[in-house]
Amino acid sequence: MSNIIYEIQSKIKSKILFDYDMGKSTWFRTGGKAQGYVTVNNLKDLKTIIRYEDKIKYSLIGVGSNLLVRDSGYDGLIIKLGKNFNKIKIKKNVLSVGAGVLDKNLANFALKNSIKDFEFFIGIPGTIGGAVKMNAGCYGSQTSDNLKRVLVLNSLGKIQYINSNELNLEYRSSNLDKKSIILQVDFNFNYASYDEILKRNIHIKLKREESQPLKEKTSGSTFKNPPDKFAAELIEKAGCKGLQVGDASVSNIHANFIINNGTATATDIERLGKKVIRRVKEVFGILLEWEIKILGK
Repeated sequence: MSNIIYEIQSKIKSKILFDYDMGKSTWFRTGGKAQGYVTVNNLKDLKTIIRYEDKIKYSLIGVGSNLLVRDSGYDGLIIKLGKNFNKIKIKKNVLSVGAGVLDKNLANFALKNSIKDFEFFIGIPGTIGGAVKMNAGCYGSQTSDNLKRVLVLNSLGKIQYINSNELNLEYRSSNLDKKSIILQVDFNFNYASYDEILKRNIHIKLKREESQPLKEKTSGSTFKNPPDKFAAELIEKAGCKGLQVGDASVSNIHANFIINNGTATATDIERLGKKVIRRVKEVFGILLEWEIKILGK
């Protein structure tokens, strides 16, 4: 496998880091190593990597905000989109956003340009590409609300637009296959007063600061909300607040957050999550689903 990665490196300008410690690039700050890690700065390099999809595993990540890499590591190439995928442009009545743009940066751009209905992105850790793939949302809004279309590179190296209504965007899900890479996201938008947008941004920031353990090593929401339920409420009522495995614990501030208290392994975090799933199932008969993406054997 490493020979393939060396071969890829000989054909691209973007630098591959070998035997890369994924704890450096996940918000949990723990986990195993990837055989290779590359920040891809141009489309040509990305297309070159995709040509090897039948010879090597690869996985695209954003800022590692909802990612856990098992201690055994990842036997493939981790891809992060770089500077050429971090641009935002206004084209007539469409907001075109590079897939690598941080959600909070989109919210700030929208504020600066008096564009409304993007305030909720200030409360989502991650990138726009990931937000589309899982239809991320919070505080009553979600990515699909204003989504027009996405520009995608598929595993055959073909670039195509996919309209919003073809993505089957539902709660924390879409029908985009794992091998398709989002390059750009186009949104419809409307203007509003700067002060009105600023007020909502501040409101969301304050709510997050009051209700979430933002200063801890955590991934954000650990589990998806079941239909008509809140995962945090189920976890708390099942007696899981403060529950601990190794140095991982369920937050006492928000029960749907698992925290690395300093030396937790990825195994500690996953075992704790499974323990929470079992308890909620025993008490309520509801099976929680991971919102965190878990990589590795």
